[in-house]
Amino acid sequence: MSFKDFILQNIENPATVIGTSFSKNNYVPIDLSESNLELRSIDVSSAEKLGVYINNYIKKNNAQVAYGGYLEVRNLYKRSNHFNNKEEQERNIHLGIDLWCAAETAVYTPLDATVHSFKNNTNYGDYGPTIILKHNIEGIEFYTLYGHLNRCSIEQLKVGQIVYGGEKIAYLGDEIINGNYPPHLHFQVINDLQGMSGDYPGVCSARDLEFYKLNCPDPELILKLK
Repeated sequence: MSFKDFILQNIENPATVIGTSFSKNNYVPIDLSESNLELRSIDVSSAEKLGVYINNYIKKNNAQVAYGGYLEVRNLYKRSNHFNNKEEQERNIHLGIDLWCAAETAVYTPLDATVHSFKNNTNYGDYGPTIILKHNIEGIEFYTLYGHLNRCSIEQLKVGQIVYGGEKIAYLGDEIINGNYPPHLHFQVINDLQGMSGDYPGVCSARDLEFYKLNCPDPELILKLK
């Protein structure tokens, strides 16, 4: 059985991961891919200008949260050497789902878990404060990653700490701490962490896409927003 099929068969009613006061009517899908013509007139390297675009889009759609991004090819990573090391192929394919909403919005674990690791990833354009949770269902272990949090979200955590589905685990950070992005949660599902701790690639190159599609299936399997 594939990892994707395992999730489909074993996770039916996960808790929401962000802002428990939001209903599904408060969410609107957003396209931040390089094929979005509206973005071509915007300097997406500017957190302020990108934030204005996202916030206006949310208001226009009478929503509270804009979400999307799984496997989107994005231009906004071109600003950072973290994704554009000249010795490697450009990483510009997004592996999680982003949930764009106000800084300090509460973040929750959708499932029972233990804290695997946490770290403040401080590269320009990186996650900023990040939490990785380990889940065990029917003896199968996998992970969820929560990026772009505020600093206090990781100050009191302990590795191995138990958290329960629906429990508050963090708050969203602003552009000063979250890697210089408009406030949002990067949520990613990971089968094999490959020995990493407090960090895992959230963006990949075209060369590595097939591996990451299998190792990081669509988080919609858990979020169930559609």
